[in-house]
Amino acid sequence: MTLADVHVAYPDGREALADINLQIRPSERIVLLGTNGSGKSTLLKLLDALVLPDRGEYHFAGERVDAERTRRAEWNRAFRRRVVLMFQQPEAMLFNASVAEEIGYGLRHLPADEQAARVQSWAQRMRLEARLETPPSELSGGEKQRLCLACLLAVEPDVLLLDEPTANLDPRTAGWLLDWLADHDITSVIATHQLALAHELGSRLIILSEDHRIVFDGAVESGLADVGLLLAHGLAHEHRHRHAGTLHRHPHSHDW
Repeated sequence: MTLADVHVAYPDGREALADINLQIRPSERIVLLGTNGSGKSTLLKLLDALVLPDRGEYHFAGERVDAERTRRAEWNRAFRRRVVLMFQQPEAMLFNASVAEEIGYGLRHLPADEQAARVQSWAQRMRLEARLETPPSELSGGEKQRLCLACLLAVEPDVLLLDEPTANLDPRTAGWLLDWLADHDITSVIATHQLALAHELGSRLIILSEDHRIVFDGAVESGLADVGLLLAHGLAHEHRHRHAGTLHRHPHSHDW
């Protein structure tokens, strides 16, 4: 996956991403940090071909991803099985009549017995086996998040794009996801506000600035150790105690 001099604008003309140059190699695990509005979600949607560059180029598997190519139904189907995205709000992804149909939606190209086996397997892994006939709208927020994970992972993608994946997950499922990522040879790009989880989510760190540019691309350890960098880009803050006059610097994460 390669982005070369990519710019993306919102429909009203405001800049969403600027001067993005990025190469993602197979099996890389990338953590994406930035303040709200920096462009993290837009970058994930760009990698998932839900938005396209206004300028610059995006290449996947040696092919340029552009409007002409995304209009090809066959290419689109193949791409959607290889690259999957979980939105920050799980409701945006759920539209089928039941949990079973939701998990099975991306498996329609498989033989019926294999579809059924994967639906059952992923429902069990996500503790949804008792909810298979339940409409997704009746699930709790955490159950919806687990259902979205089941839908994505059931198709066995090459690239996993996650936007704040642990936001609504209970500790058990969040731990399961971290273990699953560690055990599988899958390319992943994960946006998070939880700096404490960055070391477990990936080894390469990308930080987007408030002007929608990449300001850091390197090892997670190096990025998180640079307090000046974190302060400059809104990922940490300085707090001066009123009485003692001492200065403390805190990352913007309740879990640090």
